[in-house]
Amino acid sequence: MFRQKELQDLNGYFQNLNERNGQWAYFYRINGYSSEVKSFIQKYYDAARRSGVVIEGRIPNPDEKNLAYYGEIMGMDFRMDAGFLASGLKKWLPRMNDYQRQNVAASIFDTLDRMRQEGKNENMLRNAYIKFMCWLYYKFERIVNQLGEGSIPKILYEGEVSNYELKLLEVLSHAGCDIVLLQYQGDANYLKLDRESRISMEWKAEGLGPFPETFNLKWIRQQLEQEMNRERLYGRKPEVSACTNAWIEGKGLEDIKRDVKSRGEDPKFFYNCFCRISGVWDKLTYLNDLYQFQLELKNKKRKVFILDQGIAQPSMEEINAIHRKNYAKQDQMLLDLSANIKYTANLELERIMKQAFVDMISEEAEKPGMNLNKLTNKAVYLICWLKRYQAELFSNWKMPEIGCLISLGGCRTENEAMFLRFAARLPVDVLVLCPDLNQGCCLKDSLLYEIHQEQSLAVEKYPRENAEIRMGTAAYHAERELDDIMYRDSGIYRDRQYGKANALSLQTMYEEIAILWDQEVKYRPNFSTVEGVVNIPVVFAKVSGVKAGNASAYWSEMKKLVTDQTVVVRSVPYISSTDPNPIKAHAAEFFKNGKLQRAKIKAHQSYPYGFLREEIQEHILDKLQLLIEQRVIKGTFENGMEYTVIATILNMKMEIVRKIQGFDFTRKNPKFIYINTTEHMISLEDSILAAFLNLAGFDVLFFVPTGYQNIEKYFNQRIMEEHQIGDYLYDLRVPDFGRLSSNIRQTWRERIFKR
Repeated sequence: MFRQKELQDLNGYFQNLNERNGQWAYFYRINGYSSEVKSFIQKYYDAARRSGVVIEGRIPNPDEKNLAYYGEIMGMDFRMDAGFLASGLKKWLPRMNDYQRQNVAASIFDTLDRMRQEGKNENMLRNAYIKFMCWLYYKFERIVNQLGEGSIPKILYEGEVSNYELKLLEVLSHAGCDIVLLQYQGDANYLKLDRESRISMEWKAEGLGPFPETFNLKWIRQQLEQEMNRERLYGRKPEVSACTNAWIEGKGLEDIKRDVKSRGEDPKFFYNCFCRISGVWDKLTYLNDLYQFQLELKNKKRKVFILDQGIAQPSMEEINAIHRKNYAKQDQMLLDLSANIKYTANLELERIMKQAFVDMISEEAEKPGMNLNKLTNKAVYLICWLKRYQAELFSNWKMPEIGCLISLGGCRTENEAMFLRFAARLPVDVLVLCPDLNQGCCLKDSLLYEIHQEQSLAVEKYPRENAEIRMGTAAYHAERELDDIMYRDSGIYRDRQYGKANALSLQTMYEEIAILWDQEVKYRPNFSTVEGVVNIPVVFAKVSGVKAGNASAYWSEMKKLVTDQTVVVRSVPYISSTDPNPIKAHAAEFFKNGKLQRAKIKAHQSYPYGFLREEIQEHILDKLQLLIEQRVIKGTFENGMEYTVIATILNMKMEIVRKIQGFDFTRKNPKFIYINTTEHMISLEDSILAAFLNLAGFDVLFFVPTGYQNIEKYFNQRIMEEHQIGDYLYDLRVPDFGRLSSNIRQTWRERIFKR
């Protein structure tokens, strides 16, 4: 009979009998999960499915029909005798040869004899014998006639085995079957049947953890079916495949500079690297090291392509160049879109690209919330980017050449990460550089090799030429580090530390406005900085009426609000629809598919803000986009109002523009006071401007002593506070605040509550 042997490697299960140096069979229990276990079970399941037996759950007990047939053929006699058992097997399982029959009979005899020693009576032994015979006939007949041959039959049992099932598996193990028990719930129930692990052994290895909830043989079948579908989608498979990172020494740039031919000698592989380096090794030398690195690769005639700060979205022209249809199934979509991948100069490279494309989109399909429409869009993006960059990376490619794709700044979107993961399956080294540790990178991949450095450095552009290298001195970097210590999460901010801001409108009492008005915004309630963005609490209110009907006190209180940062509108309207506006004629071309065409706006000859700091230009465009998206102004996306909004904000008066240019988002914010003392209605353009300035971070106050409606006419919803402070007065004349005295005698209550 066969004996058990301890395994050093699960792949030993796949050795033929003549490779095992004796009659050895393996019977192991697997109670823990790892990537190695997963790969083994997938391979073992396929082998058992093809030439063995797979048991999911329990083996069904013989039913009445099974027993009746057994009784008709064999009778119900039983003798505890090896000759009787062999004779019965010859009659019941005639396809077995003498060698197989003797092994199975001897194994059954040993098992029944052990049961007898444990106290089982003759009737119990007979019942066990009949159960074994029925199970052998109905479940294992296909493998018992393969026992002892070169390819050892495989049995895979999923679940918690019963007492008699375990005894039969012991019989088959001693007769020459390999067996795996797959136990997701651990070993506790098994050890009740085989306390000393005499029948089978537990597989033990480093790194074993609990099985994932989704892991089972049904899931494996689905994976195999998907693999078969992929094989069909690949068409003719490439003759070479990627060997990624298996050859590297973990030295980052030095690994990538390593000569391609020295990486490995197997002609079935191309040897590439997929690596991310976070942080910098030396602030003083980092940029020069990068420059020398790409220069050395080019001197070795290797193709180098560099992506600075992300990948530009595919243009409409690129998308329209992809031949596609409407798809009902994922396989149909993959098969059709993969036809867009062409590389006639090298058909082997084309096959590698198609295989990587099918694999990558199939992986994306497994993500939560993915549907066919989203998946198709991702596939189109991937092909667009491949077409855009393949000439740079693969022109005149032949084995074993390996190009180098360098991405500076990390991945900001999942689609960018998908492209880099795709590229890493092609004959190219993919190096992701994230020198600034304050910037995130969403790239995740099982193949990715990570290197972490402790120092951080902001780098906007990869140094391709000597002229582009700006080296900081040790003192310069020390100052930056001191800045980082002083200004990060300390409540202290350096000048113009932040380039992005959001406005949060405060709900206040009227008396609080004067208190908040001249404060730096960092002292206001709800001020915060989150991931490089300042949240600015702002005042946006309308003050109706005059307190106690006292016009002199009214104007004096208003004068206190007029600071150096305040724009005061004394007459209505501030902007008239008849004022010259060179933007109006071009507003329609500046807005497509719900988005501002920023590049077109900035390049246009009528664009008036090109002299402003870049972050301020972006701030203006960000808030203009937000104003349109929020549909604050009535008629937006209904009667072309969005074009009026664009024309108004891109033609603001210079006194407003200068206030925005000088705005430091953590200090005092600019102010806008609009006074309307008559029946004249505020203009549409003034309403648009007020709503925009609120989003841009201004404090905006409307003083309306008449209590009339003004700004409300053009807003879709109430977006500003209104304070009713006293009597309505009419036909007041707005004074010259420069000449107006602010010395108003205060009551003791006012002196206390207005501090």
